Amino acid sequence: MPTYKYKAKKGLETTEGRIEAISEKAAVEKLGALGYLPVKLEVDVGAGSNPPLPAEFALNKISSGSGSVVRGRIRSKDITVFSRQLASLLKSGVPILRAIEIISEQSENHKLKAILRNVYASIKDGSTFSSAFLRYPNVFAPIYIAIIRSGEDSGALPEALLRIAEYRLKQEEVISRVRMAMAYPLFMGLVGCGTIVFMLTFVMPKLTRLFSGMSQSLPFPTRMLMAASSFLRQWYPLIIIFLVVFIFVLRAQARTKAGRLYLSSFILRLPLLGKFILKAELGRFSRTLGLLIKNGISILRAIDIAIPALDNEVIKNILRQSHKDLEQGGSFGKSLKKSRLIPVFMSNLIIIGEESGKLDDALAETAFSYERDTDESLKTMANLLEPLMILVMGLIVGFIVVAMLLPVFEMNAVV
Repeated sequence: MPTYKYKAKKGLETTEGRIEAISEKAAVEKLGALGYLPVKLEVDVGAGSNPPLPAEFALNKISSGSGSVVRGRIRSKDITVFSRQLASLLKSGVPILRAIEIISEQSENHKLKAILRNVYASIKDGSTFSSAFLRYPNVFAPIYIAIIRSGEDSGALPEALLRIAEYRLKQEEVISRVRMAMAYPLFMGLVGCGTIVFMLTFVMPKLTRLFSGMSQSLPFPTRMLMAASSFLRQWYPLIIIFLVVFIFVLRAQARTKAGRLYLSSFILRLPLLGKFILKAELGRFSRTLGLLIKNGISILRAIDIAIPALDNEVIKNILRQSHKDLEQGGSFGKSLKKSRLIPVFMSNLIIIGEESGKLDDALAETAFSYERDTDESLKTMANLLEPLMILVMGLIVGFIVVAMLLPVFEMNAVV
């Protein structure tokens, strides 16, 4: 039986020692039964045990992108459906090789079909299920590999697959709600901009030729509109080039570390949107970290896996610093509390979870609260944005129409 070296917290005290268990998850459960929260857990190689694949090796291999890479697009929904189907087949007593073969045969996605065939061949050659997925880092994220591996170690692979499927389903629902909420305002914006460009480039020039023969001076709104129309028609190639270059530079900067950090900081300072992004990111992190800890993964390793799931670099840096503090024997929740950006609600719940040994429950409560808040904020923003877009576009189009008709009214008045 393997022997594990551990560093764990009980309340505010940190202790180190060794414990025997059949797997990493079993070791975490034993420590939890004793009232300890595992911070770091690794196989004691000196005890003569046969160590499993270290977490650091797995993460490095995932990030390196080594192995076969199948080109093409595989939707997140395809992976979620695959996980749920595989869990159902395994729970029904179907052997894993036969289950993968069945799903591969019925899959409509040719890229996923090819990957599953390769996974089937790897397992048949003696590789573990989780190790076979390491060859496809662009398809299976580190959190997916980690939870599958914990399920293998504990002998509860179907349950692990169901958990990861439920997790992915919730993330997909959030993304779907955001897209649905933004679809109508974006459509309105595109239609409004198209209408304005059409009126300035096609309608206004014809009226300009009509107004040029008038002896009296034109009203200021009409002159302003004519100047805008003339500028747009004369300089539109340069305007298009400028927009293309601006987008290119912005994307290039977003790929650099300094650019991502600046953009992340700028987004968090935006009114309304900043708070929405913060809650969405913290909710996603809490849900991911809680899921990993619940599957028997030590907190340090779980934080390492959960941080890349976020998009905002500012929040990532705060969590990395808290990870360092925890590694040095500090408290994860108290380290988060030092940051002005992290809400006190979240840091206090994590502190309570650390002291009680129920950190996964505290993280689940945090995730539920922030997911509910972001859902309500999303509905509010969508409900406000739709009439606001209609009002703004209506005012702009109305101004253009009035500016075009003012000279006609003046001509009638003179007559």
